[in-house]
Parts: sequence; structure tokens; C-alpha cells
Amino acid sequence: MNHQPRSKKLLGRASCAAAILALSSVSLPALAKQYESEGGQTFSIGAGFRSQFQTVEGDSDFTLPDIRVYTSGQLNDTVKFTFNLQQRDGDTVDVLDAIAQFEFTPEFNIWVGHMLTPADRIEMSGPYYALSWNQYRQPLYASDQGGQAGLIGRDEGVTFWGTAGKFQYAVGTFAGVDGFSNEDDNPLYAARFAYNFLNMESNPGYYTSSTYYGGLGNIFTLALSMQSQEDGVGSASEAGDFSGWTIDMLSETVLGGGGVVTVEGEYKSFDADYTLASMPAADDCFCLFDGESVFATAAYLFPNDVGPGKFQPYLRLVENSPSDASSSSSTELGLNYVVNGHNTRLNLSFVSGDANASGYAGDDVDVLSLGMQVQL
Repeated sequence: MNHQPRSKKLLGRASCAAAILALSSVSLPALAKQYESEGGQTFSIGAGFRSQFQTVEGDSDFTLPDIRVYTSGQLNDTVKFTFNLQQRDGDTVDVLDAIAQFEFTPEFNIWVGHMLTPADRIEMSGPYYALSWNQYRQPLYASDQGGQAGLIGRDEGVTFWGTAGKFQYAVGTFAGVDGFSNEDDNPLYAARFAYNFLNMESNPGYYTSSTYYGGLGNIFTLALSMQSQEDGVGSASEAGDFSGWTIDMLSETVLGGGGVVTVEGEYKSFDADYTLASMPAADDCFCLFDGESVFATAAYLFPNDVGPGKFQPYLRLVENSPSDASSSSSTELGLNYVVNGHNTRLNLSFVSGDANASGYAGDDVDVLSLGMQVQL
């Protein structure tokens, strides 16, 4: 989103036979390095990438949709920083994260800079810490919609976050939509509140994961996230407000034989005065989804190793219901081969349907993909 922060985009195509051959020949990046000075200051550097072959209605290709370089360090136990870069779609390099981190106590911390806006679990987990490979088929918040209001779920602002017992919170204010409808520079407000009924989830800062592969024992977490911005949708001549809220759930149960059952679900509601289906008559528009969306994912991690890893089949169902257009849906049937948690995994998946990240129906297609993810 991110244990090193995260992002998205469905790309690429190709035949499975060629895919298996190519994946076996991919060279991995060098091992992550950490350096420490005599005064106790630290600096670490690492990397991650996701590659995939994908076939969409017979049209096939191979892509490296996401390559990242992670750096972080600390001056002392309180003052820290994160600076990450990302190359997307083989194109330009973007600043993914640039955060000054002031971490005082478990209960109260402040991050300032370019960072993830508090949101629902799929956006806070991002592609690298997701349960499924093709999770971005729900409407996304503004900072995940193309760059006019942030990019890859991130925006400039400040976040206050912390943990009290089994309660976790993150609240912040951000730039939000820049230009378009927001001529008065109204800020975006974002918040996420989560309660861990069983074992505590463990992630850097206020980020999340969509599975821990049983490594944290039994988990049941419910969370509420909210975002709003006055004049957050529309055009310069026709401005409207945006608000959205989400309830998400993660349940992970370690069975007696060592298998792990993971269930993830989410209900999302957006209220946008100007939408992708009812755009203003004049000027360029920053428009969003208006309506409801729901998804559920269920997975089972087999207890026994097969070679260096374990198999984890899953099923994911998505239903998007706009208030001003036809509904859309998708079904994803996938198989993860988990070698080293979120750091090394392969995925084979088949997705059928017309749901996509805008929330409005796209082409109704079948997508077969074979992907590989490595982080160091």
C-alpha cells in the first residue's frame, strides 16, 4: 500500500507455457542492505517488483507493471524517514513515498509528507500485501484515481496514528483534488479506525495486509474508514462534494493441522455530486463513482510444503452497484504459490466479468494471468 508501501494496475498478457519459461529465467534484485553508524543512525535499502504474463480474450503480452526501490532510516528512536521510488508500466519513475516520521509512543505518532491516505484495507495493503492478484475491481478513493488527487493511493499531507490496546487509528488531512472543482483549495480529510478482536495485526505504521499466512495466529479485525472533501468532484465551473465510507473485515484462522483459512470482505459507499456517468457539460472533470460496492475473498493455505513453498487457492467475488448506471461484477479464481510470505510468491489466476477500479462497468472479458512477486 506496506511494509514497504504499495500500489496497483492490471496489465500484461501471454501464454502459460511461455510464462513458466520466462519466470524461471527472471533474475532477482540484490539482497536488501542495512547500514548502521557508530552513533546508532541506520539506513536501509531494498527493492521489489511484480511481473506478469496475461491473456485477455486471446491478446497476450508480458509486462513488469511495478518496480520499486525502498529506502528508510532513522536518526534516533523518534525521528525516522521513508523514501521510495516506483517505475510503473516501464515508463517514468515516480516518487512513491517521501515521509518524515516522528514516532513518539505506540499511542501517538505523526507522519508528514507524501504518503498513503488512510483508507480501506485493499488500498492500505496495496498489491504487494494483497490476498489476490487482481484486487482492484472496486471503486477506489480519489488518491487512487489517476493523479489529479494524489497518485497510487498517496497524497501530500499529515497523518496522526497510533495504537491503544487492540484499537488502532489513523486520521489525516491532505491536498486532495488539485484544481478542477477545488478552486478554493479545500483539504481532503481521511480516517481509519480498526479493532483487533483476537491477535493484533502487525504492520509498519498504519498500513495493513490482507493475509499473514497464519504467521500471527488467529485474527479477526473490523475497520471503518472515511474520506471527504468539499468541492472534491466536478469541474472548475461546476463543483460538487465527495464523501465515502467503508467497513472492511479480515478473519484468519489457523487450523489444528496447520492449514490457514483466510476470509476478507468489504462494503463501500461513495457519495459524489458529479460522477463518471453524469459528468458536467463543460470543462474537464474530476469525477468519481457514486453508489455501493461489496467484495468477499476466501482462501485456504495448505499446511504442507510442495517444493520450497505452499499452495493457497482462493475465490474472490466483486459486485459494484452505481446509483446512476448498470451494476457490474467479477469472479476471480486464483492459486498463490507462497515461498516466503509476501516477499516471494507466484500466482495463477482467472478473472471473468466487467467490474473495474472505476466502479462502473467496463468490457466483460476473461483474463488469465501468471504473475510473480519478489521483495527484498
